[in-house]
Amino acid sequence: MSMTTHEARDVARDFFARFTAGDVSGALDLIDGDATWWLLGRPDSPPFSGLYTKDGITELLDQLRSRQTRLSVTVRSAVAEDDWVALEVESRGELEDGRTHHSRYHALMRITGGKIFEVREYNDTQNAFALWLQP
Repeated sequence: MSMTTHEARDVARDFFARFTAGDVSGALDLIDGDATWWLLGRPDSPPFSGLYTKDGITELLDQLRSRQTRLSVTVRSAVAEDDWVALEVESRGELEDGRTHHSRYHALMRITGGKIFEVREYNDTQNAFALWLQP
């Protein structure tokens, strides 16, 4: 049975809600085992840009989460059509070194069978580089 547009949007929102609540494994449960997650930018600048499998994005999310003492991810808007959900997302957090993390980005997700099957994430690569890679 196929999902409704509203159900697909709920899965996408639920992913970020679980992640914010610290339920990383619950958020990852919403990602299909064959899913891909693409992050804007050349793979060498910043080095975390490029295409990831579920295992790769799991590792990246664990690394990002481990460097923050608090993290809040808020879906500001979501528009869905068929199995695609477009989200405007804002994240805020405090890094272990006391710096503040504040980012806005767009995530385009394809939801199939109740799972996230594909993500295309567009973010401010200059901000990400300065935040995660510069001392």
